[in-house]
Amino acid sequence: MWGTEQYWRDRIGGYMRGELHPQQALAPRVILVAEDEADIVGLIAGHLTRRYGCDGELEWLDVVAERRRTGVAGELLRALATWFAGRQARRICVDVDPDNAPARAFYRKHGAQDLNPHWLVWPDYHEGSGNTSRGVRIMRPCCLRADRRLYVVYGMKLP
Repeated sequence: MWGTEQYWRDRIGGYMRGELHPQQALAPRVILVAEDEADIVGLIAGHLTRRYGCDGELEWLDVVAERRRTGVAGELLRALATWFAGRQARRICVDVDPDNAPARAFYRKHGAQDLNPHWLVWPDYHEGSGNTSRGVRIMRPCCLRADRRLYVVYGMKLP
């Protein structure tokens, strides 16, 4: 069932293992996490793509409730911009529910433009400026097993 822990275990694990592919996704993909001391407080995932003539796609962005509106999401977005830039990906898209006004406002604040009713696009995505969240470190969980990456969805500590 959508939204359950098992759903996200399967979804994120399959995404990182290359078993689940968004439409027109290419192999390079990444999940970055924001860490506050020993706690994971947010994640962002993205991959290279050809969907809508884009070079990259932001797949997921989530921050634990108590750290929302503190700059964590913006830092994650900047970290993903760096990852995309290192792969010469400039035009980046993100699928956002038309009824999710807070998410759409966040992406627009960071330079995204409407592409169609469900999608926003950054025509020339790059590292943004702005406030940063103090005490948060962005790390790439490259040395973690796929199942351990799943804890970031729920803001749990890594085992």
